[in-house]
Amino acid sequence: MQGIKNIIFDLGGVIINLDNQLTEDAFVSMGAKPFREYFGHGHAASFFSDYEVGRISDRQFIDAVKELTGLSAPDSAIITAWNALLLDFPVERIQLLKELRKHYRLFLFSNTNALHLASLQKIYHNTFGEEELDSHFERAYYSHLMGMRKPGRESFETILRENQLKGPETLFVDDALINVEGAEAAGLRGLYLRPGTTLVDFQW
Repeated sequence: MQGIKNIIFDLGGVIINLDNQLTEDAFVSMGAKPFREYFGHGHAASFFSDYEVGRISDRQFIDAVKELTGLSAPDSAIITAWNALLLDFPVERIQLLKELRKHYRLFLFSNTNALHLASLQKIYHNTFGEEELDSHFERAYYSHLMGMRKPGRESFETILRENQLKGPETLFVDDALINVEGAEAAGLRGLYLRPGTTLVDFQW
């Protein structure tokens, strides 16, 4: 990758496998129908976005889900359903990160939330033992801790500034085209991970 010195990776769908249908199925099985109207591009978008940038707490988020869906399920059931989409960390992707770190400065930037982060870190720990996910990166950025999210230009500019990175020397990898376009608008180079492709399919 000519001219590239730094790589910023998305997490969901890039490093960890996801299946959004599993979360939908879990909520529907508890009586939250039609689930997509709640959490798609409808009236729930506001509190979902608030949760992803840390404006509301886990408690407030769970209460908002219950109010919106009318579910009277225990908190634990809501959390389990919410985290159902999180699958696994393929070993070959983690091995690739270890190899790439020998040649590039690596960073992580994920639109996520506190419940998902706790769950995916547990999945990682259960798979790889004492090793921590964040250890593969010089710095990991999570939207709910950062207070901003992709594809906002300010979020990318913040990462560049805080780590003294130059946009043209920095590659951003994501499986959502809108996020790649956001990175490119901030002066980074983008790599869109198209459906059916994975990190190991590229010549790094």
